[in-house]
Amino acid sequence: MRGIIEFTGTVLTAPDQERDGLWALDGRLTFTRPAAPPDVVLDGWVLPGLVDAHCHIGLGPDGDVSESIAEEQAVTDLEAGTLLVRDAGAVHDTRWIQQRPELPRIIRAGRHIARTCRYLRGFAIEVEPDGLVEAVRKQARAGDGWVKLVGDWIDRGAGDLAASFPAAVVRDAVRAAHDEGARVTAHCFAEDTLDDMLDAGIDCIEHGTGLLPRHIPRFVEQRVPIVPTLINIATFPDIAARAEAKFPVYAAHMRALWQRRNERIVEAFEAGVPIYAGTDAGSVIGHGRIVDEIQALHTAGLPAAAALDAASWGARKWLGAEGIAEGASADVVLCEQDPRISPETLRNLAHIILRGRRLRQE
Repeated sequence: MRGIIEFTGTVLTAPDQERDGLWALDGRLTFTRPAAPPDVVLDGWVLPGLVDAHCHIGLGPDGDVSESIAEEQAVTDLEAGTLLVRDAGAVHDTRWIQQRPELPRIIRAGRHIARTCRYLRGFAIEVEPDGLVEAVRKQARAGDGWVKLVGDWIDRGAGDLAASFPAAVVRDAVRAAHDEGARVTAHCFAEDTLDDMLDAGIDCIEHGTGLLPRHIPRFVEQRVPIVPTLINIATFPDIAARAEAKFPVYAAHMRALWQRRNERIVEAFEAGVPIYAGTDAGSVIGHGRIVDEIQALHTAGLPAAAALDAASWGARKWLGAEGIAEGASADVVLCEQDPRISPETLRNLAHIILRGRRLRQE
């Protein structure tokens, strides 16, 4: 039912802004009390619905999934309070989710674009360098303003991480995406890959484990965000262990990247690099874990309010999505305690409201 909802708790319109008096009227937020009495009154700390800025609804361990599995993934994210997903590449065409008002909002990126035989089998459009620009143009037109590149992966011949495409080709590909009105993000583990991506004018970096002090000023100057996916990076020691016998250099590299994961992200944050929360759910990581990622950012060293901002107000502003404002869609979650002090309260949300409809009703 979508009628009038009155929110009687503290309304967090920004990390440092509180106010009282908020209602949802026919699916839209308003700060003006409606003439009619509310159909329901909900109490708690009110904040915008959570954002998973790196998520793969429609992707499984073997690539494509059925529509029913994709729906299960979306519902699992929704039940964790994720009301907005930035897709970071999926085989399954999830445009149908955008027609389902009971499912999270999704900003799609089309499919990953990777070098031939240099990524997880069945996940990506695989091309050689001479086909990258055209592949980027195609995926830019297929998505909702984002293109996802696989910037590096293990080169089995070299026995270590290596860039997927020559730097000059990446520059041409990013320029082509911008010509199509799309932004480009890239999966990057290794150090040198970040130099190529920054040179190309990339719009975002996923993982960013190769971040070094020399990179940070450029990230700040170019306003390039990082989505660290720390709960995914936590799997690096297991990846290294499986690769040790055949690729010892790669295994050692992955362990080194894992060991400095928290230090580098905190250095970037303190320097002013935008950091956003993404789980990388879809292949190895299960869905519904956005709170784990928020907590991982906090554990790494981000203040609790900043870790929350990375999955709420800040992430929504970055993606051009509505927050808590007059006339905005009523996409909010309610906590029993102030989530800026303790992100753990997000694990037991009191209420989830999407498009003015309550997910949980007694």
